[in-house]
Amino acid sequence: MSSLDTIPVTTEVATGNVEPLLHEIRHALKRLAGGEQGTTIDLKSLPLAPGEEERIEATLGTGEVRAEVDALGPTLIRETSYPGVWLITHKNADNAVVARFIEVTYIPELLRSQPEDIDAGIDRLESELRT
Repeated sequence: MSSLDTIPVTTEVATGNVEPLLHEIRHALKRLAGGEQGTTIDLKSLPLAPGEEERIEATLGTGEVRAEVDALGPTLIRETSYPGVWLITHKNADNAVVARFIEVTYIPELLRSQPEDIDAGIDRLESELRT
């Protein structure tokens, strides 16, 4: 056994996709600020090495707004420290992550009331007011 065998060696696997993704988020924010539509990035579709998703999340930080939706499993929507950049995590009924998105938008689509839901709400309120 040589003295080299006593030197601890670690290997780090990286895809190199973290920095380009952060640049894409910056470009998406600029487009949003310029009046264009929002952008959705599917984190599960990107080739990321172990730890890279955590690095993205740490870089984006945590903002002031957090919402939870319970529909076919829990969904956590949280604003990052960059206004207009949202991290959305969908889980199934077994609490396993099934989808993760970064949405660059003023308000995540999942939080918007749908027109048909508003119509149903109007009908319910009118019915309540008639009784």
